[in-house]
Amino acid sequence: MDSLIRILKQNSAIPRADLARQIGLSEDDLAAKIVKLETNGTILGYHAVINREKWDTDAVTAVIEVRVTPEREGGFDRIANRIAGFEEVQSVYLMSGGHDLMVVVEGSNLREVASFVADKLSTIEAVQSCATHFRLKTYKENGILHAVEEAPERLAVSP
Repeated sequence: MDSLIRILKQNSAIPRADLARQIGLSEDDLAAKIVKLETNGTILGYHAVINREKWDTDAVTAVIEVRVTPEREGGFDRIANRIAGFEEVQSVYLMSGGHDLMVVVEGSNLREVASFVADKLSTIEAVQSCATHFRLKTYKENGILHAVEEAPERLAVSP
């Protein structure tokens, strides 16, 4: 089962016949295992990893470090679930270290993300502070390397 999940994490679009052959199952047995993993909530979904350098968009991604006051009943869970409910939010993680939650947000532009932080996130009573970091470039995402064009060779400059 671990090899099945590992392969699907690397490439969920792999043809099922190839996948069945790689893990030594019939296609019917493989299909049954995948359905079981989807039904029991182990596999929550499938998605494409997009190279934004090739996609004509001005969309931006921000990682927001959030410090919150945990609630008496529910701790961080209720706050995290409330934040996760916003459509701009792609991911929410409970973290160790200097902040409590890490929130990944996507917006159509910088102004939209700034508006989300100012109007929605920071107005939640339990939120103490936010530190927003914008993604500038992606080198590797979900285990997949993005093609990085080689920079032209620079000449050495000496005084």
